[in-house]
Amino acid sequence: MRTRIITAVVALAIFVPILIMGGLWIDFAAAALAYVGISEIYIMRKRIIVSFDFFLTTLGVMALTVPLTFYHGWLPDTFSRLDILYIFAVLLLLWTVFSKNKFNFEDAGVSIISMAYIGTGFHYLAAIRNVHGTDMYGFKLLMLALLIVWITDSGAYFVGRALGKHKLFPYISPNKTWEGSIGGTIIAVVVAVIYAQYFLPSLSMIEVLPIAIVCSIAGQLGDLVESAYKRYYRVKDSGKILPGHGGILDRFDSMLIVLPLFHLFGLV
Repeated sequence: MRTRIITAVVALAIFVPILIMGGLWIDFAAAALAYVGISEIYIMRKRIIVSFDFFLTTLGVMALTVPLTFYHGWLPDTFSRLDILYIFAVLLLLWTVFSKNKFNFEDAGVSIISMAYIGTGFHYLAAIRNVHGTDMYGFKLLMLALLIVWITDSGAYFVGRALGKHKLFPYISPNKTWEGSIGGTIIAVVVAVIYAQYFLPSLSMIEVLPIAIVCSIAGQLGDLVESAYKRYYRVKDSGKILPGHGGILDRFDSMLIVLPLFHLFGLV
């Protein structure tokens, strides 16, 4: 517990100022987190991270994470993040040929999915913060996403311990219950509405309600997705970079699903 607390304090002392400053700080932080995240996927799969396929996958995930403005003057203005994903997907598929299937089609599939999943998630971590430049609107909007995830997680834990009887997905995550899941969502929605009323008055309750409900549920599904692939790879944590907390993917599993939803809701 002491290790967990120390790690949390140090992480917050680094992360919170970056969130407040925004701009290039959060862009580079997001890219760094994406790099660690894709490394954790490779290590979980027991694949060598000093390899050409890891180089391509890392380059791809970071290319997807940084804003398109980084490519001004290098790529045509018509380029999208989907175009970037396609280019790296083709390069990885070509490597299956040149590596003589030492890096095979299934390996390429995992790398491409991981690039899209991790790169898109961390891209929107920065994009939401910088939605109106470096003013505080983006910070407040990002805090809404963080609150929904954190409150859902905490609420589900406490409600589940007090009232939980029916298992949610026992094979994937044996401690989660339907009661905890529903309770966590209800609490998160209430907190999100109150928060938005005071800090994001431009968003009406009619707008915040579906955002909070969908993101709360999606965050829990993101947690289960990570539990599923960790179980598949037979690991307890995605990594060890955060003592007492596991890896970057352990801390951002819900966020990687939730943050892109803010884009789909038209907020970014």
